[in-house]
Amino acid sequence: MSVQILEACKELVDDAKAGCVDLVFKEVCLEILSRAHNVLTERQLKHLVAYASEKMEERIPFELQQKLMARG
Repeated sequence: MSVQILEACKELVDDAKAGCVDLVFKEVCLEILSRAHNVLTERQLKHLVAYASEKMEERIPFELQQKLMARG
């Protein structure tokens, strides 16, 4: 069951990355990680933290960032 939860958390991170400006994305990631801490094993949580960290380091194209900011 926790494998499915881990995959769902990754999907939430991916969705947030696609739909949020960087600052909001980071806040959403912190919330996901905070809640995941209660349901994932320590190993899975470390995996999710690493995954979220990679996504945080990715830059979205400037044009998409501008669209997201205008929308919000």
